[in-house]
Amino acid sequence: MTNVNRLIVMAGIAGSVCFAAAKAQAQGGPGGGNFGGGNFDPAQMQQQIQQMLMDNYRSQLEVTNDDEWVVIRPRVQKVLDARTDIGIGGSTGLMGMFGGGRRGGGGNAMQGGGQAGGGRRGLGALFGTPGPEEQALQTAIDANASSAALKTALDRFNAARKAKQAKLEAAQAELRQVLSVRQEAIASVSGLL
Repeated sequence: MTNVNRLIVMAGIAGSVCFAAAKAQAQGGPGGGNFGGGNFDPAQMQQQIQQMLMDNYRSQLEVTNDDEWVVIRPRVQKVLDARTDIGIGGSTGLMGMFGGGRRGGGGNAMQGGGQAGGGRRGLGALFGTPGPEEQALQTAIDANASSAALKTALDRFNAARKAKQAKLEAAQAELRQVLSVRQEAIASVSGLL
């Protein structure tokens, strides 16, 4: 899957999340839907999205046997987790759309503004939290740190990103071991491999 296609898929998921959140908010009141009365639960939403993704991957990979899925599913999850750790353009790429990318200032209507200190609220919380290296680099940027301090933070950030990429590649290799050639081809086109 090309980067453009991957971004389109992620934008579709993000749109679905926004729609579901807006619908839950509009239903209001206790018992008014899965999230009732403005008590939006990012963990519950994330769980629902994960289940939809898994169902989608099972269908795409043409897995009809539950025993086969028991072997494949955790490896697919491991790839998705490793990919989430990397993020799109760093872990803030998609979250920037939800006000969870840059710390402080900005924000958007869905989140109600940024949050100092690197926390993520609202829909930004669905996409994980930045690693300590990313937080340190962002802090250095926001503080207009010296070139030496920025270089140190950038080197640590890049080393962490390379380690995350290696983790993703290992997870993908592990998934390949249990897929048929057809499933590997489908997984490659769908962006898993």
